[in-house]
Amino acid sequence: MASLPSVSYSLTVRLELDAGGSAVGSLTNAVEHVGGMITALDVAAAGHERIRIDVTCAARDTDHAQAIVDALGSVEGVTVHKVSDRTFLMHLGGKIEMSSKVPLRNRDELSMAYTPGVARVSQAIAANKDDARRLTIKRNSVAVVTDGSAVLGLGNIGPEAAMPVMEGKAALFKRFADIDAWPIALDTQDVDEIVRTVQVLAPGFGGINLEDISAPRCFEVEARLRELLDIPVFHDDQHGTAIVVLAALRNALRVVGKELSQVRIAMSGAGAAGTAILKLLMHAGAKDIIVSDVHGAVHAEREQLDDNLRWISEHTNPEGYSGDLRGAVAGADVFIGVSAPNLLTGDDVAR
Repeated sequence: MASLPSVSYSLTVRLELDAGGSAVGSLTNAVEHVGGMITALDVAAAGHERIRIDVTCAARDTDHAQAIVDALGSVEGVTVHKVSDRTFLMHLGGKIEMSSKVPLRNRDELSMAYTPGVARVSQAIAANKDDARRLTIKRNSVAVVTDGSAVLGLGNIGPEAAMPVMEGKAALFKRFADIDAWPIALDTQDVDEIVRTVQVLAPGFGGINLEDISAPRCFEVEARLRELLDIPVFHDDQHGTAIVVLAALRNALRVVGKELSQVRIAMSGAGAAGTAILKLLMHAGAKDIIVSDVHGAVHAEREQLDDNLRWISEHTNPEGYSGDLRGAVAGADVFIGVSAPNLLTGDDVAR
């Protein structure tokens, strides 16, 4: 079944067409005919013979969006002027900004916020570094750090391409927790350089949020920073994902009347997210878990296991299942997917 139109692929088409009683209907019919969904119609200008309309539609993907534009352009009397991708428009110029919390309206305020008054505050912090949490933004600031090596499901796309995602995470911190966060995209994928860079940046932040760093490097980066720093270090792909999965699973099991300690869980993905989910589920009481990766189920007899996979093999799959993901899912109570898409069919789920 084709996916449904989504606001993630939302576009606004500015067009002109002949004025008449059926003008709007011809547009809606064209969009609906190709499976699009109109979410808004705005008349930008109206005359006796021609009207200009902005048609906002949701599509399934970029190819579907183009099909919608082509369908609108094929309506008799329609001239398409401009097509705007609403997601790209939202990202123009970035999504976050720095703003001052204090007014700078006159000389007195400027002299206290900056020189010469600020020097006394700096001297106080120099005498007692702990005062930085009280007298600076440190206590409410988080660094969102990435190297661009595992961005969403896009893979290793680099630090520049990771920035829109990091900006979005910073916006979430502000919107939902009123925490000031700032994206820091590092142009290195060397573990030692990442650790050292974050270490020297840390004095300005109250916490470090590691984001979209590929496994297994992410495990070492996180572990070393936890040892080096006296502020919280949180890896979103590990800990954030694990938290929401456990919360969702507890709710789902409550609906079907099952206990976490009694269910059999099949998991696809043994990277950062999969490993963190596994550890948290086990801490919460899960006992029967089979983890699969691209090579099939992780088990003790499998060759060429890295340190992370070896740990998984020692703590899961008690019966030593060595088959593929489809076999692991058969008869399971729970499936958790944190890897590639389209690995299972409806028949697999039914089994």
